[in-house]
Amino acid sequence: MLSRGRAVAALFTVSLSTAFLSAGPAWADDVRGGQQPVIRTLQLPQAWRVSKGAGVTVAVLDSGVDPRHRDLVGSVRVGRDFTEGANPAGTRPRRLHGTYMASLIAGHGHGDQGKRGIIGVAPEADVLSVRVILEDEEPGFREFNSAERFEDVVARGIRYAVDEGADVINMSISKELATREERAAIRYAIAKGVVLVAAAGNEGDRKISGDYAPYSYPAAFPGVVSVGATDRRLRRATFSNWNSSVLVAAPGVDIMGAGPGGQYWVGRGTSQATALVSGVVALIRAKFPQMSPPLVARALAAGAVDRPPGGYDTGTGFGVVNAARALAEAGKLARHTDTATGAQVQDPAVPAARRRTGPIKVVTRDERRVAVYAAIAATAAAGALGSLAVIFILVRRVRRESGAQDA
Repeated sequence: MLSRGRAVAALFTVSLSTAFLSAGPAWADDVRGGQQPVIRTLQLPQAWRVSKGAGVTVAVLDSGVDPRHRDLVGSVRVGRDFTEGANPAGTRPRRLHGTYMASLIAGHGHGDQGKRGIIGVAPEADVLSVRVILEDEEPGFREFNSAERFEDVVARGIRYAVDEGADVINMSISKELATREERAAIRYAIAKGVVLVAAAGNEGDRKISGDYAPYSYPAAFPGVVSVGATDRRLRRATFSNWNSSVLVAAPGVDIMGAGPGGQYWVGRGTSQATALVSGVVALIRAKFPQMSPPLVARALAAGAVDRPPGGYDTGTGFGVVNAARALAEAGKLARHTDTATGAQVQDPAVPAARRRTGPIKVVTRDERRVAVYAAIAATAAAGALGSLAVIFILVRRVRRESGAQDA
C-alpha cells in the first residue's frame, strides 16, 4: 500500500517565530525570495515569455488541495476523494502535502501583480485535486494503508483524472509494489495523450546489490516521467532514489511551498522535484497542446542542463530540467512533427489573409527521402511475405512426405 513516509518526502515546518509564518509584508517578500534559487535554476523568467501554462489542467493525485489558499484561489477544482471511508465521519483532511505540491505547479502568488507568496512553474495553469493518499497524522491512516478496498486508489485516480480532462498528472507519491490495475491505468492515460510525472522515491540510501536504490511506483512504469531530486549544487540529493527509471531531476532541497490555511512550508524530497517538473510539462502542453507524451519526455531530456558524464546516469537521468530549454526543444520537435505528418505549416512572415485555410502538403528533401525509404520498406515487406509463403508451402510438403513415410 501507499507509504506516505516515502510519498511526502520529509517535510518540516518553519518555526512560528520565523519570518515565514509571521504576518506582514516582510513575510511575503521572504517567501518569494526563498524561491529565487529554483526560479533561476529552471530559467523561469525566460520560459514565461513563451508560456505560463494557460489552458492546461494538471491533476494533483495527492492528499488534497486547499482551494482557498490565496496563492491558489481560483485555480483549483476539487475532484473526487478516493480515500473516503478511511477517516472517521466528519474528519477534515489536512491537505498539507497536496496543497504544497499544487503551489509549486500552479501557484500564482497574491497581492500587487501577484508578487507576494508562492509563484508556481506554470502560474496560469489549473489544478484538479484528486485525493488518493492520507497523511500520517490523519486518524484513518492505518486503515487506509491496510484495507484491501483502498489498494487501487491510484489506478482509479489516474482514470478519473484522464476522464475529467487532465493534460498532466502529477504523482508526488510512491510505493514499493506495482499492480496490474495501475499499469493498465497508465496505458489508458498515455493512449489519451496525458503526460504522467511521478517521484522516483526517497530511499536513495538503500542499495539493492550495490547497483541501484529501490524502484518506486508509479514512477518506474514505462511511459511515466520519473523524477529524481538534486541538492543546492544540482547533484543527486542523498535521499533521492537512483536507478534506471530516472529520466530527469529537479531541485528538491529547501523548496518553498504553500500549505493549507495560508501557511508556507519548506521541505525536501523527490515530491517537490516532481511538482516542479510537472509545471514544466504544463508549460510545454500549453504551447504545444497536441504534443504526445513521448515527445514531451524527449523535450525534457534534451533540454536538461548539468548533464552527467556520458550523458546519462541513474542519479539525475539526463540532467536537471530547464524550463526555457525544454520549451525550445519542444518547438524543434513540433516543427519536425508538422513536416512528417504533412500538417499545415504557417509562416509567421506570411499575412494571415494569404495563408491557406485547408491542409497543405509540405514536400521537403527529407520527406522525399522518407518516401523512398517507405518504398524500400514496402518492397522488403512484400519480399518477406513471399518468403514466408514459400516456407509455408515447403513445411506442408515435408509434413505430407513425413506422413507418407510413417504410413
